Amino acid sequence: MTVNGRTQVVDVEPRLLLVELLRERLRLTGTHVGCDTSQCGACTVWVDGKSVKSCAMLAVEAAGTAVTTIEDLARLARLARLADTAPAASPVAGSSTAAAQAVALHPMQAAFHACHGLQCGFCTPGMVMSATELVRRNPRPTEDEVRHGLEGNLCRCTGYHNIVRAVLEAAAAMRAAGEAGSTDDPAGIPAPAARAAGLGGAA
Repeated sequence: MTVNGRTQVVDVEPRLLLVELLRERLRLTGTHVGCDTSQCGACTVWVDGKSVKSCAMLAVEAAGTAVTTIEDLARLARLARLADTAPAASPVAGSSTAAAQAVALHPMQAAFHACHGLQCGFCTPGMVMSATELVRRNPRPTEDEVRHGLEGNLCRCTGYHNIVRAVLEAAAAMRAAGEAGSTDDPAGIPAPAARAAGLGGAA
C-alpha cells in the first residue's frame, strides 16, 4: 500500500484496524479516533481517493491501495498547482505569517480557519477530508448538498453553520485553482501532478 505517496510494507495482525495502523504504527496521529463505531467520522481518510472511516476498515483490506491522510492534504494541493503553474518564488524575509500559512494550507483547511469552522478541532481532520472529497466530486455544491454530504461527520461544538460556509468558500477557491471536479488519479490529484510526483497509482 502507499500512504501519503510513500510505499509502506508493514506486517499486521488480521484484526488490526486501518486507523490503528495509521496512528500507532505509522505515527500519523492527525487521523482521530472518536467513537470506534463508525458514527462520528473523525477517523476519515481517503482510500483510492474516496472517503473511508478508517475505524471501520481492517488494515489488511487496504493492501494495494493508496491511502491519504490529513497530513498530506496540503502537499496534494501544492502538486495540483504545479500541474498548471511555475514554481512559486521563495518567501522573502519579513513576509507575513498569515500569508505563509495560507500558502502552506489546502484551500479547504484555509477556509475552515478563515470561517471559524472549528472550535475544539477534534472532528476537523475527518471533516476536512470528507469535505474536500465532496468538492472534488461536486465542484459547485449547494448548501443542502454540503449538509447532506457531511452527514457522516459529527461536530459537537460548532452547530455546523460555519463548517458549511467554509466548504462553500473552499469550493470556490478550489474551482479557481483547478482542484475541484473530477480527477484522473485515485489519490485525488490531477493526472499531470500525479505523474510529476510519481503517484500514478497504488503500489
